[in-house]
Formats: sequence, structure tokens, C-alpha cells
Amino acid sequence: MGILEGKRILVTGLTAESSIAFHITRIAQAEGAQVVVSNYGRAMKVAERAIQRLDVVPELIELDVTNEEHLESLKDTLKEKLGGLDGVVHSIAYSNPRKTMGGAFLTSDWDDVAVAFQVSSYSLVALTRACQPIMGPGSSVVGLTFDGSVSWPAYDWMGVAKSALEAISRYVSRYMGQFGIRSNLVAAGPVNTLSKKSIPGMESFDAQWQQVAPLGWNPDDHEPPAKAVVALLSDWFPKTTGDIIYVDGGMHATGA
Repeated sequence: MGILEGKRILVTGLTAESSIAFHITRIAQAEGAQVVVSNYGRAMKVAERAIQRLDVVPELIELDVTNEEHLESLKDTLKEKLGGLDGVVHSIAYSNPRKTMGGAFLTSDWDDVAVAFQVSSYSLVALTRACQPIMGPGSSVVGLTFDGSVSWPAYDWMGVAKSALEAISRYVSRYMGQFGIRSNLVAAGPVNTLSKKSIPGMESFDAQWQQVAPLGWNPDDHEPPAKAVVALLSDWFPKTTGDIIYVDGGMHATGA
């Protein structure tokens, strides 16, 4: 029996096979979960191709976390497809890489920054609020971050958005605790995804991680952060909430 046996999970932001969300879905299914995945717009076609490579093809729904109609109907959609919900994976982030990253920090306009905050940060509470009516005690919300406690070259406003996401997760844990719902984040090292490839200068992180991280780091290995997310979705962390689990080879704990 897998650690997610009988669990009903929503995994957002699944795009290509290189997305961490894809591997979360694969491992969650192997551990016994029934999974529904989401994306929206043009990314739906990419996601549709990717999920065909899974042993069990999950249902794909369209969900734009900035669309109030999508959020309002989400609980009914998931109740129809799953009967209820035991876990939510927030694997959503967006910021225009040419206007808010790659050294553009001081020249970014508020309109572009606001989009990054709404999609990458505020969406955690919006998504949790939308799903809470069909989630019972013991349910778990898990998001993905990239260490927001320090500044990183090239990451710029997305780094700030991740810092906000980390704070929001702590507040989600505070206010969702009354319903028995946990909220935690996994801080992954730099994994090769479509998003990472679009950020100017992010490829320089790979050599840095490999040299400094005590356990080393393989940017093509998506399993470590995906397994951590699945573990937090399970009942094995029943009293852990508002926390950040680092899956970065130990980089965050190493001064030099």
C-alpha cells in the first residue's frame, strides 16, 4: 500500500515532462493517489501530450488562478471528478523573464511585477480558499519555492514573489489550521524545467550547486523535490505546517 492510498489530489501547473508537477503526479499515482491535473490556455496542449506518457492518464482541467470564474467553479468540478479533495499541489509561477528577471530588477514596471505577485504568490491563498470547502481534516496544501530568504542573481522579481509565497504559506497554515488543513512548501534546487530555461543567467546556478552543495546536485533529476511534495501530501507529516522543506542538496545550509 502506497503512502497516498485513497488520497484525492489536485496537481496544478503540469506542463511538459520536465515540469516538477509531472513527476509529482507520477509518484503520487504510484503511491496510490487519484490525481487531477490542471493548466490553462496554450499550455493545455503541452500538458495533454505530457500526461499521455504516464502509466495512468489523469484528467486534465483548465484552471487559470487569476480567473475568478475558474476559481469559483473549481470545488464543484473537483467534487464531480474526485468526490472530494485531500491534497493540493501549488506548482504555479509566472513572471515575464525579459521585463522582471535577468538583471531587470531596477527597471521593472509595477504592472509586470503585479502579474508576478498575483500568479506566483497570491494564487496560493486563492487556490486554497477555492478548494477548502471540499477538503477535510488531515488535508495538505504543498507549494514549490526557490529559497526566498536571500537574493539570487538573475531571479530578481521572481525571487521577491517567492519570498511572498513563503510568507503567504505561513498565513495559510495559520488560518487553515482550524479546518485541519496543513500548508507547507518545498524549496527545490535549480531543476531543468521550461521556466528555468526562459530565465537569462539561470544556467549559471548548475555549476555553483554542483560545487558547493554537500550532496551535490543533478539539475536533470526531478525526483528529489517531487518525492518531498508527495511525502508532505501524505499522513506522515500530520503536525507539520507553515514550514519549508529544503531539497537542494544542502546548498541553503552551506556558507561557501
